[in-house]
Amino acid sequence: MNSQPDNDHQQQSDNGCNHQIPNQNHKSEHGDRPGMQALPMPVPDPPIQYTKLFISNEWHESCSGRKIPVYNPATGELLCEVEEADAEDVEKAVRSARAAFQMGSPWRSMDASDRGHLLNRLADLVERDRLLLATLEALDSGKVFLMAYFVDLMATIKTLRYYGGWADKIHGKTIPVDGEYFTYTRHEPIGVCGQIIPVGKLIQKAAGDSNLKRVTLELGGKNPNIVFADCDLEYAVEQAHSGLFFNQGQCCLAGSRVFVEEPIYEEFVRRSVERARSKVLGNPLLPGVDQGPQIDQKQFNKIMELIESGKREGATLECGGSPWGQQGLFIQPTVFSNVTDDMRIAKEEIFGPVQQIMCFRSVHEVIQRANATHYGLAAGVFTNDIDKALTVSSALQAGMVWVNCYNAMSAQCPFGGFKMSGNGRELGEYALQEYTEVKAVTIKISQKNS
Repeated sequence: MNSQPDNDHQQQSDNGCNHQIPNQNHKSEHGDRPGMQALPMPVPDPPIQYTKLFISNEWHESCSGRKIPVYNPATGELLCEVEEADAEDVEKAVRSARAAFQMGSPWRSMDASDRGHLLNRLADLVERDRLLLATLEALDSGKVFLMAYFVDLMATIKTLRYYGGWADKIHGKTIPVDGEYFTYTRHEPIGVCGQIIPVGKLIQKAAGDSNLKRVTLELGGKNPNIVFADCDLEYAVEQAHSGLFFNQGQCCLAGSRVFVEEPIYEEFVRRSVERARSKVLGNPLLPGVDQGPQIDQKQFNKIMELIESGKREGATLECGGSPWGQQGLFIQPTVFSNVTDDMRIAKEEIFGPVQQIMCFRSVHEVIQRANATHYGLAAGVFTNDIDKALTVSSALQAGMVWVNCYNAMSAQCPFGGFKMSGNGRELGEYALQEYTEVKAVTIKISQKNS
């Protein structure tokens, strides 16, 4: 579930910002007062037990013996070392998966509903260990603990249960053809699949150079978030803020290009700066903290370099723009105004807590500018005019468009982008197409009279 910094990356759906805190049966620090609910707390000093490679249902050391050090980005502390897999380890995993996929294997012979039951069982286990997993995620990536608990892990659980429900519902069709034949379709699994994070362009090139294997790519984004003057301003400011600063800005869906209509531009900037300055930075395991560190030094350096480019190229730095704290990889929440489309911060995926706010004057203008990018993952539109909402959402070149909301994700909804933001779709029924082949079977029927 770690976020990755590169433009060409595959990102699991760790997104979404609207969530409800479920009722807890234990007391909170506020006692038993009605309406007060206890928040979950991180596991103190969680054990890090599993650092080996999981292949063929067993834990293995890497063939090379090499290990990768894992650091806590909030403190710089070494958390553990994990086995570093290379080509030989991958081959072992592929051989194991192919064996499990063979006709007559226990998995292939299993009733489809039983496969669904196993996915639901996995969801139950994730839910059981939710506190531990959220704690480890916060330590490893710097993600705020409550976000990991309520957003990432809830999304993981819901996704497993959603596809557990699909396991026995993938149907073919009968097709009316010439009366001498009976034709039907089967949706068959494509076989062993691998998921690689990041290197998208390289993967597609390698697939073409080798055996033309099918590739589904979920890549980066430089997503426009368009705010019209007739919107609910306070709500739009908050949604634009969370749509960018979620997960320290390390999100492919981040609404990093905020286009604001001229009549409300200055007020929108003022409120956005006020909201950014209100953020609480610190140890992501502590209550009250809503921004943790960036995931690693490489990403920290990239973000700081792009912030400096914004200053050099003439954008107005409204707040932030510097490292924060005496240790760890923290960056102040940063807001730029007076950003023009030719600046690097307006064109490159920053993947950090850096909001760019641009001014526009007409619907036609903002559509043209919003689409003037190599990416096309997501977009937002804030307006109380339904005609404007439908016109703009239809014109935007993006795989997902949110109207009067942002990052509204669900396991049922397809996730993916246009242009250089990827190929294919994850989540929802559409994702099943990426993992199945359609086989047409035609049988000659005897025409003899009885």
